[in-house]
Amino acid sequence: MDSHKFFTQTRPGRLFVTAALPGAIGMFASALYQLADGIFVGRIIGGTAFAALNLAMPFVIINFALSDLIGVGSSVPISISLGQRRDKEANNIFTCSCIMIVIIGIIIGALLYACAPALMRFMGADGEFAALAVQYLRVYAICSPLTTIVFAVDNYLRICGRIKFSMVLNIIMSVLSAGLEFVFLFVFRWGIWGAALGTCLGMMICTVIAFVPFIGGRMRLRFYRPKFRADMIKRIAACGMPTFLNNIAGRVTSIVMNMLLVRWGGESAVSVYGILMYVDGIVQSLLYGMVDSLQPAIGYNWGAALYKRVRAIGKYCFLAGAVFSWLVVAVIFMFPELITELFMGGGSGGFMEEAVLALRLFGTGYIIRWFATSTQSFLLAVEKPIPATLISISVALVFPLLFILVLWNLHLTGLWLNFAGTSFLSAALAAFMLFKYRKELLRE
Repeated sequence: MDSHKFFTQTRPGRLFVTAALPGAIGMFASALYQLADGIFVGRIIGGTAFAALNLAMPFVIINFALSDLIGVGSSVPISISLGQRRDKEANNIFTCSCIMIVIIGIIIGALLYACAPALMRFMGADGEFAALAVQYLRVYAICSPLTTIVFAVDNYLRICGRIKFSMVLNIIMSVLSAGLEFVFLFVFRWGIWGAALGTCLGMMICTVIAFVPFIGGRMRLRFYRPKFRADMIKRIAACGMPTFLNNIAGRVTSIVMNMLLVRWGGESAVSVYGILMYVDGIVQSLLYGMVDSLQPAIGYNWGAALYKRVRAIGKYCFLAGAVFSWLVVAVIFMFPELITELFMGGGSGGFMEEAVLALRLFGTGYIIRWFATSTQSFLLAVEKPIPATLISISVALVFPLLFILVLWNLHLTGLWLNFAGTSFLSAALAAFMLFKYRKELLRE
């Protein structure tokens, strides 16, 4: 079945199973690798390296942010153009986007490599703690031109209906990266830079594999003689802005949080926060994998003016997000000690007590966090970038900074509560946005 029939004729329930579940599995594989990354570093190299990894990670994600802006931002107009049977326009957007991602990867990578020592000093780190963080960040910076495009090409594969191939490729990337990292750390004893190198090599190899069918002309999207236009770039930027601002704003929040953690609790507090972020990485990867995998289908049907199908597909996004998130809450509350021991098995009693408290306070946010995530993804898929952007900025930056101020006197406990407060407030904002655009979303 070609992509047009697949997106416009497959029953919504079957479409969810066919598109969202493989997407979630692929993202889950990536999340499991991120989990293994933290475990390898914490267990093999030690607590200082684990804290350094988490100190550098916000800047690593910033390195991918502009590329994600283009990758996600181009996916929406590509899907809508294909739904309108305007294949030449879709191919031009695809080609121009790939070129822009590589160029931005070179520029941002060079800046991060040069600024890495100053950034770690700004964070308040020094000595071995800072040196390890610089090593980790600089490997990602060097590899940036060939790694930052990997998530964009994953979107393009799903737009072309190659959902299972995308899932398999994500699994291969995770297994390959984990295997290389284990060899570099456990066998070669290369240090924290070996952990970053293992990840980057896995990404680069899978990037090449992913582009083979596009280069061979076997996909509906094909490389085209690029024609850069201001309106096209503006459209890509508008559609990608929610994801970009979410990445940047989230990393700004993480940087502020890390500075406060170093101030109020030192390396151990940074490590506890790192555990929370690894847990969130797994949860958000699965949740985002489900809703993001249905974005091409929603955008395609929106472009084809099949609005009832758009709403039917959207309902599955919300329902699946709710069920999954509530299961996560149960797991976090039942097994906080086990989750902590995965990363820091040799931690002191005080560390374990603080980590358990943090996990339980943090985990309450998943009761409702799914609603804002699903709403943002749905609004973006139907080309409503402004409300999606407002939700994104509020979730990632405005509400967390607000709760930092409100809960300031609670110190570390206030930081652990931040996620829950942000989640409930962002759900209210998402509900308001859906109500505001209800007439347009309920069109026949």
